[in-house]
Amino acid sequence: MVRRLAMVLLVICAGLCLAVGVKGYRMYKGALAQTSLADKVDSIRAREDYTSFEELPPIYVEAVLSVEDHRFYSHPGIDPIAIGRAVFNDLKAMAFVEGGSTITQQLAKNLYFSQEKELTRKAAEMFMAFNLERNYSKEDILELYVNSIYFGNGYYSVAEASEGYFGKAPSEMTEYESTLLAGIPNAPSVYALTANPDLAAQRQRQVVDRMVTCGYYTEVQAQETLAAGM
Repeated sequence: MVRRLAMVLLVICAGLCLAVGVKGYRMYKGALAQTSLADKVDSIRAREDYTSFEELPPIYVEAVLSVEDHRFYSHPGIDPIAIGRAVFNDLKAMAFVEGGSTITQQLAKNLYFSQEKELTRKAAEMFMAFNLERNYSKEDILELYVNSIYFGNGYYSVAEASEGYFGKAPSEMTEYESTLLAGIPNAPSVYALTANPDLAAQRQRQVVDRMVTCGYYTEVQAQETLAAGM
């Protein structure tokens, strides 16, 4: 009896996943029909303040990878480990408390989809992430990502944020500024430096801790970076 019930539940879950996948694929194709991926990418690259990957301080790149997607260079656009963890935590909380999105998925969302946590949209986002990974390098994707995310205070790119918060180009950011800026997009309205500098500093400490965990920093280097802002 228990085995039969488990089989029924498995079939139901598989059917629901298939339905969501089909709807997501249709949403993905509909989005491309309105504007091609190449056109979307070109519109970002055409911005006057567009910042290339080479202009990003290495420490800033490492900080972003640490807190946003530390398996970025090894996954195909989605991270099954992060998704599995997110599903488990969401089911446990009976709410969307964790996303599990990669940098590629976040870029796909920023290019085409709304910020609503809806399953069909998430499926469409995954299809778009695969498309991005097929057609652009990892450096291209990361470059596009930091040129299209929100940093609070009306800043919608790494250049706008760097100029607005620090009065300098991204390439000129110090390690302290780089790690501070990397933490803001997680919750821009909360961590914007002009709104909540103390919370931004707390978030920066989380970023630096993750860099230590991911092997980009030693404990000594982490403390030296944080001390530079005191």
